[in-house]
Amino acid sequence: MVKPKKHLGQHFLTDKNIAEKIVGCLKKNEPIVCEIGPGTGILTTPLLQNDHIKELHLIEIDEESVGYLQSHYSDPRIILHQADFLKIPIENITKSTFSIIGNFPYNIGSQIFFKVLEHRNQIPEVVGMIQKEVAERLAAGPGSKTYGILSVLLQTWFHIEYCFTVNEQVFFPPPKVKSGVIRLVRNQTQQIDCDEKLYFKVVKTAFNQRRKTLRNALKPLAVNGLPNHPLLSQRAEQLSVEEFVIITNLVAQTISC
Repeated sequence: MVKPKKHLGQHFLTDKNIAEKIVGCLKKNEPIVCEIGPGTGILTTPLLQNDHIKELHLIEIDEESVGYLQSHYSDPRIILHQADFLKIPIENITKSTFSIIGNFPYNIGSQIFFKVLEHRNQIPEVVGMIQKEVAERLAAGPGSKTYGILSVLLQTWFHIEYCFTVNEQVFFPPPKVKSGVIRLVRNQTQQIDCDEKLYFKVVKTAFNQRRKTLRNALKPLAVNGLPNHPLLSQRAEQLSVEEFVIITNLVAQTISC
């Protein structure tokens, strides 16, 4: 029996029906799948029942879990990495496209999605179970109070679907909050119509002062002052991805003046 470790944010899912439901959210049939934090393999087992999967990369940081997986799984499709997903170079996993699935530790869920953003052209699909509030935030649209930095950045390059809610009692130990399963599917956007680095900076700066209008929130970035534009009288949570692109180009004008 593997003991859940608090410092790793481990809460082991114990309900096999829910595990199968999570795995069923993977729709794109990528031949290479990466499971983050397999623990004792409750998602691994139904994943291996999918004949479309030719390589299953298990990324597990916990030495005890690694030992368990090594002793319980002998399928030749499994490639086990004892590593921190946030630190392992993606090319050490695979140079091909691959899907990601996992019961993500609450304490690093957002960081996992930022890494997905970095490698978005290699990752066509992600199915992740995370804290319910975070899942709802990522899937939220403009006008929602939960809409934030990662909502905008992920929705720039992915379609996001909130799949279902998972209650606390199906975990060991039970977390203090509910979980939510979300699915990300890469959209058709290859390049946005503005400077990408500045876009990230504008989105982050706008939400860091989310109670202010954009004209005031973005003052630190606007070197020569922002021009008149109706969007600047709104707050960050009111803007769509396309409108953030417009705002980024307005900020770019002030830098190049």
